[in-house]
Amino acid sequence: MRLNKFIAHYSTYSRREADRAVQEGYVKVNGEVETNPARDINEERDIVYVSGKRVSPKNKFTVIVYNKPKGEIVSKKDPQGRRTIYDSLPKEFKHFKPVGRLDYASEGLLLLTDSSLVATTLMESDLQRVYKIKIKGPITPQMERAMLEGLELDDARKGGHAKSKITSMKFKPFLGYTIVKNQPNYSILKVAINEGKNRELRRFFAAFDADVLDLKRLEFAEIKLNNLPTGKTRYLERSEYNALHTFLKQQGVK
Repeated sequence: MRLNKFIAHYSTYSRREADRAVQEGYVKVNGEVETNPARDINEERDIVYVSGKRVSPKNKFTVIVYNKPKGEIVSKKDPQGRRTIYDSLPKEFKHFKPVGRLDYASEGLLLLTDSSLVATTLMESDLQRVYKIKIKGPITPQMERAMLEGLELDDARKGGHAKSKITSMKFKPFLGYTIVKNQPNYSILKVAINEGKNRELRRFFAAFDADVLDLKRLEFAEIKLNNLPTGKTRYLERSEYNALHTFLKQQGVK
């Protein structure tokens, strides 16, 4: 494993912060200062210190659920000065890393963990995510067909961030969907997908000229939002941890 990745996985440093610490001489490997972030590290043999503190692989980690409200950015800082999740999180979770993101206008279940490795593994997984969505206008047969069969767009900019560099997008078939309400003014449905990156759902419905008015994540794999109040956190329940450990073991994460 590369040194910068090792530090980011097993400490509170981000990858960029790890690069900087190595390049500025704050990192020692086996007692010697190392300034190459790309150096290969043997997790079982090499001893790594950052600013005098040992960084070592750990198999214990904590995951929490945060019910993110609308109007918060999933980021440490926002150049526009908007509120971030870290303005709301209790201080003991200020170093936790989010598993993916929910955009400024979205709400609901957000997982955070003190393990970068766990965060990355979950983020890149195809585990089911369930969302409740309110869209402008009716749910059309064309939408349902695309949800069942998938959709490929040469121009998927509508619904994305204005500064996004993504133009085209391929949408996999949804894992499932349930129509809660279907009427001319607005409609509500629950959908299950296995990714959800890059404002995927907003882009999907925008392809049918249907703006997403509300988007709330309800579930991530076995972990459910349930009755957690908006803006509050909770630890995983034992059954949720057991399911998570089983999945991580299958992915080779000890």
